[in-house]
Amino acid sequence: MSRAFVFPGQGAQTIGMGRALAEAYPAAKAVFDEVDEALGEKLSALIWEGDIAALTLTQNAQPALMATSIAALRALEAEGLGIEAASFVAGHSLGEYSALCAAKSLRLSDTARLLRVRGQAMQEAVPVGVGAMAALLGLDFDTATEVAAEAAQGEVCQAANDNDPAQVVVSGHKAAVERAVEIAKARGAKRALMLPVSAPFHCALMQPAAHVMAEALAAVNIENPVVPVVVNVRAEAVSEANRIRDLLVAQVTGSVRWRESVLWMEQAGVTEFWEIGAGKALSGMIKRIAKGAETRAVGTPEDVLAAKG
Repeated sequence: MSRAFVFPGQGAQTIGMGRALAEAYPAAKAVFDEVDEALGEKLSALIWEGDIAALTLTQNAQPALMATSIAALRALEAEGLGIEAASFVAGHSLGEYSALCAAKSLRLSDTARLLRVRGQAMQEAVPVGVGAMAALLGLDFDTATEVAAEAAQGEVCQAANDNDPAQVVVSGHKAAVERAVEIAKARGAKRALMLPVSAPFHCALMQPAAHVMAEALAAVNIENPVVPVVVNVRAEAVSEANRIRDLLVAQVTGSVRWRESVLWMEQAGVTEFWEIGAGKALSGMIKRIAKGAETRAVGTPEDVLAAKG
């Protein structure tokens, strides 16, 4: 039996996430305290008692979700299930930073600050209303890529997230993405809908944010991970710090190859996927990709104790 720890991305945030972990495990509370100190603000108060609209802002959601994931991991460690219990780690978009922090490639405080910078840079890369994203349901990745190319018409429209066999997200200029929705419907998509996001993530329009992240990542220390990290833009495991830095920059404009990443881990012998942190979105995707694999969500003290079980 081989196990992978996987870490969720944006969209999983909820008010109150991680609070029960912090109350039950001092090591989990210490994560939120360290993130608050690194950012110079009480992000934990926003996470536990704030307004969902404020938490959903990209610059808040990204470090908040990472903090919740690492708090869940610290709770697991307190019960004797540390990172060495995993053969691989992986994360969806910002979750890749959580995975790198979990694998001791990035320090927690550095990860929090990087994600604050990343969130702000991604939000500021494109004026509000210029870009958009849409989910195409019922089309495979190759067909969705063809749809995006047809819809571009001189603008940017790219397959941004290859989430599972029947869910691909496209990203780019708003008009091009709207065209993609109509073309996808004509090509037989079960559903094609615009997403309520604040920016067109994981496409060429994010290039200004990639420049910002290249500068930010150059200023932090990155160690070789203690567990191989299956990275978004390559859909394969990486263990060298010098490659990780470049791949995190590439990730800003590159596709999140989640379906391929899960298949890679399955072919490498992974039979269990533990989703560490908020929500169960990745577990749902994984069930549609690796049908024989077991999934487990670990985001509450009850989940932690059940995992120890």
